[in-house]
Amino acid sequence: MKIELTGRTALVSGSTKGIGRAIAAGLARAGARTVVNGRSEAGVRSTVEELRAEIPGADLAGVAADLGTAAGADALAERVPAVDILVNNLGIFGPRPVLEIDDDEWRRYFEVNVLSGVRLTRLYMPGMMERGWGRVQFIASDSAVVTPEEMVHYGMSKTALLAVSRGYAKAAAGTGVTVNTVMAGPTHTEGVEDFVAELVGGDLPWDDAQRRFMAEHRPQSLLRRLIEPDEIANMVVYLGSDLGSATTGGAVRVDGGYIDAILP
Repeated sequence: MKIELTGRTALVSGSTKGIGRAIAAGLARAGARTVVNGRSEAGVRSTVEELRAEIPGADLAGVAADLGTAAGADALAERVPAVDILVNNLGIFGPRPVLEIDDDEWRRYFEVNVLSGVRLTRLYMPGMMERGWGRVQFIASDSAVVTPEEMVHYGMSKTALLAVSRGYAKAAAGTGVTVNTVMAGPTHTEGVEDFVAELVGGDLPWDDAQRRFMAEHRPQSLLRRLIEPDEIANMVVYLGSDLGSATTGGAVRVDGGYIDAILP
């Protein structure tokens, strides 16, 4: 299969590193004009420069905006008034005993992990529907259906995305716009390296720390290793193309078999 996105404009929220960066790179390689987003001007500029060096001829732009706020979303929409492929990737995570999570922390996780995508979809999906083509994706995780004891607030936010994306898919029915959630399994990112160190200790060599983390904290994984960000990006690029036209309203798993269920 050849995925061709030339002529499409894609926006990936929270894409200066990790899964978001890999998704932006994958969309750019497929020919899409790809907008990189992060909160820091320097971080966005650096990522765009890196990607241009990695992908000769890539059509890339960058917009710094804090999409965890309504003002940030509006500022981005002023700079980028229309997109064809929206990937709501922005998210935060971190371990915290559930009885120690205060109201402000609950609100922060909902604001960043859920409302950021809700706002962008509300801004961009009507234009997609008018044009008769569009792709909206929310990046969730296995935590959407396997609530992690050490991150209940994070799991809550990812569960919410399943309902949000299904609802938007219904709103877009018959318009040529698809809406899906991609549920990523335990993935090897910079942030996850720090998370693994918190849980198993920072003195172990990375390969040993990863094996211990998977054995002790993610034993359900059938892959028995962390997923690489490019492996998540491959699914997002497919769903963002014409080839994914019949997949909508779905919770698509790229979880390494972590979720122990036939359906989500």
